[in-house]
Parts: sequence; structure tokens; C-alpha cells
Amino acid sequence: VQETGTWDLVFKRMIRRVHYRRKHTYRTASNKIKLAKTPGGQLALQYRTKRGKGQVCGDTGAKLNGLPHLRSKAFKRLSKVKRTVSRPYGGSRSAGAVKTRIVRAFLLEELKELKKMKTVKDQKKKIKKKEKSSKKQKFVIHHTLNLCCLLYTSD
Repeated sequence: VQETGTWDLVFKRMIRRVHYRRKHTYRTASNKIKLAKTPGGQLALQYRTKRGKGQVCGDTGAKLNGLPHLRSKAFKRLSKVKRTVSRPYGGSRSAGAVKTRIVRAFLLEELKELKKMKTVKDQKKKIKKKEKSSKKQKFVIHHTLNLCCLLYTSD
């Protein structure tokens, strides 16, 4: 009884033997087929296309939500509305990546402002130092002149 069961399997496999309709005759990832029965009862080949992986964020590598998982050619043929999400960098970067970009840009601007303020403060300090040193010099000169005058008058 078991022998007839195995022969049935072999016989069924022999029936399923089908010729490829295209020139590419090797069973590779790009040459997948599906056997389908026609209404006439014959086996026919249906070529299967590869599944799309879906779009991925360029910064984080996370899958992007709200976009169809298609192969690149099919994805290119879609209208722009179906290829993107309605926000800045939609369809290219994930929401988290956009958020970090915005925060980074804001912090960089703040840093620039702080640097500007520091340079202005340093310049003011330099000016004050110069004024103080010039005042000291004037005082010394003035004081020495007074001494000279005193000495001159006392003689």
C-alpha cells in the first residue's frame, strides 16, 4: 500500500512538469512561477514578480509608514500623493529623524547666537581694559606733572 502511495506522488510530480514560457530557464529568485489550472484542466505557468521591501528612512534605517511596499519601478510610476507623506521630508525620512533634525538645527542656531554674544562681550571687555589702562596712564602723567609743579614751586 505504501509503494502505491509513493508512486502516486512521483506520478503527480511528473504531471506538474511544465516548460518555462520565457527564455530564462533556471529556477532563480527572479524567475519564480506559480502553477495554475486553466478552465480546460491544463496546467499553466504564471510568472510571479518579486515582493517589494518598502521604503526605509535614510537616517535611521527604519521602515516608513504610510507608503506602499512596491518594487522601485512600480513605485516610481505612482502619483506623488501616494509616494509621500504630508510633512517635511515625508516619504524620505521618518518622523523621529525629522524631529531630531529640527532640534539639531535649533540648537546650532542657539550656539551661533551664544558665540556672537561672547565675542561682543569679549570686545567690550577689551575696550574697558584699554580705557582703564589709558586712564591709569593719564593719572600717572597728571600726578607726575603735579609733583613736578609742586617741586618746581617749592624750589
